[in-house]
Amino acid sequence: MLKQRVITAAILVPIVVSSILYLPYPYFALLLALFVVQGSWEWTNMVQIRFVLGRISFVMLVAALLYGAWLSFSASSAWLLYVLIAAVLWWLFALFLVILYPKYTVLRSNKVMQLFAGALILVPSWVALVRLHASDEQGPLYVLFLLIIIWVADSGAYFGGRKWGKNKLAPNVSPKKTWEGVATGLVCVALLSVLGALMFGYQDQAGSRVVVFVAICIITVLFSVLGDLTESMFKRQAGLKDSGALLPGHGGVLDRIDSVTAAAPVFLICLWLFLGVELVAL
Repeated sequence: MLKQRVITAAILVPIVVSSILYLPYPYFALLLALFVVQGSWEWTNMVQIRFVLGRISFVMLVAALLYGAWLSFSASSAWLLYVLIAAVLWWLFALFLVILYPKYTVLRSNKVMQLFAGALILVPSWVALVRLHASDEQGPLYVLFLLIIIWVADSGAYFGGRKWGKNKLAPNVSPKKTWEGVATGLVCVALLSVLGALMFGYQDQAGSRVVVFVAICIITVLFSVLGDLTESMFKRQAGLKDSGALLPGHGGVLDRIDSVTAAAPVFLICLWLFLGVELVAL
């Protein structure tokens, strides 16, 4: 298993990094859409949609929503704010579900709600990543930095949890995660975010913009943890270990992007509202 994980990562990481840094945003959007469409197929398995026609219908719905969002990119950016707000509201509701799990299973067993949740998880994250990538000349670096802080937080949480972990974060959903691990990850991200703020040119005499950027990164990472926990909750309810088997040693696409689906909309909306990252029509 470890050998498979290492080999898959060794192949996947260079592809992802080079795609982010060197692909023009239309091609980046298309490549990302392929991952999202695959994720939508895996989602139907996670929420136990068994009949093939139903699964294909949901995949086609997600693909249609992505195409509609793409066409809307040439219009004003006002609609984007509503999409991001809808995503954030969903994730706050997901927090409610995670905290109460396994109570109120009716909220998670309703197929309409589950499919609606899948669309809210997948489509806004694609929109956020594509718009962030195309935001300005630093857009690809923002996307890459977002992935890096999520990875750093995850690694910090793993090693911090092994070293100091005693208090379970969400024992009914993900028994291995601890508050100490999350705190370690946040400290690592805070330190990295200071360097990120300098790299993106947010230094000022008072240092207030650096503080804002660090706060944005911390909030983003907290949502990334929520994204991970939410997928774990749906997998646990379905009795699944992984969302799929596309990536040997890593599971499915959703297993790799679960944190990003929650983090990306939050990261973009915070950069937009608090640091003035422009999101002009494309």
